[in-house]
Amino acid sequence: MAAPAPCGAVAAALDAVAPSGPAFAASYGPGPGEVAVPLPLRNTAFAYDNALAVIALTACGDRERARRIGDAFLGALDADRTFADGRVRNAYRAGPATARPVLLPGWWDGEAKRWSEDRYQVGSATGNVAWVGLALMTLHAATGEARYRAGAARLLGWITANAAAATGFTGGRDGYDPEQTPLPWASTEHNLDVVALGTWLGTWLGPEGEGAARSAREFVDAAFDEGAGCFRMGTGPDGRMRDTAEIALDTQLWPLLAVADPPAPWRRALPCAEERLAVPGGFDFNDDRDGLWVEGTAQAALAYRAAGDHARSAALLRTALGERAPSGLLYATREAKLTTGLTIGPGSTTPDFLYFRRPHLGATAWAVLAQAGWNPFDGRILPAQP
Repeated sequence: MAAPAPCGAVAAALDAVAPSGPAFAASYGPGPGEVAVPLPLRNTAFAYDNALAVIALTACGDRERARRIGDAFLGALDADRTFADGRVRNAYRAGPATARPVLLPGWWDGEAKRWSEDRYQVGSATGNVAWVGLALMTLHAATGEARYRAGAARLLGWITANAAAATGFTGGRDGYDPEQTPLPWASTEHNLDVVALGTWLGTWLGPEGEGAARSAREFVDAAFDEGAGCFRMGTGPDGRMRDTAEIALDTQLWPLLAVADPPAPWRRALPCAEERLAVPGGFDFNDDRDGLWVEGTAQAALAYRAAGDHARSAALLRTALGERAPSGLLYATREAKLTTGLTIGPGSTTPDFLYFRRPHLGATAWAVLAQAGWNPFDGRILPAQP
């Protein structure tokens, strides 16, 4: 039997954990040679992946399933086990989201004989909070239901109350309940997400949304290195903007999607990515070029469509769609393991943010968006090839 197309694969990933009702889809499935994913990921539904699934399902015309995940997020906003301040967590437990409070991921540590959680998964990164807001705004646009827009506004309110800096927004919160700690660094990627969410909400919220978008946009403007033609990843914990000795792919692509009418010089970020991040068929996450990042290659297909380079867009999409698992989900990587050069959190002592060749909900959702030409930052369809 042929693997389902990306729309069907995203739908099947949700139905696999719950046939009806509010639910979160698991982010990863077992890769080649694996019986199951490692325990810290086994029941994990990352908020970012599920936000993308909401948008992808909407692009597929599957509002019912998109609403099921959106309703799970609204439940999480209303019924967190510790906080009532309008945040969402970086991850939730895959499966039905009907328990109150909404369940967080974790696993039984047999050796220590205790329930364990991952400090990143229970934290709240600014970018992930904003992506859930974008998903809820997508649902509001598709259904007209005010509760989705109200949820998105709560999320933006949390960002402005908890991550505002002199310019832009810092990383969010990290660690275990209840004493989570602020993340002092600021990410260009996160600020692009806030630009998009604040802009989308601005016509309704007025100054609050517009002010958040304006502050985040100032950060993104400062992150562009005109000499190199590349976007910096953001600031370090000291608040100083990093240089372009190390760059990331999504930071080069998202400015062309998240900002309406991006300045002409920003188009140089695509040649920057080609020069420093390209690998055969697509792109790596970073410039060590140790493999193909499937999600990022699908992102690039959408960014090149936005830039009007339809031939390059189509070629990148073919590469991404070629990395399909038997379930229909796309693998996260072409190679067995992909490094990013980044750490998962402040407690990491080595660059431990890695991708592996496992079926990935987020990568598949980006391929859906690239196929549809759907810009997840504003819900609009990008022009097709003339």
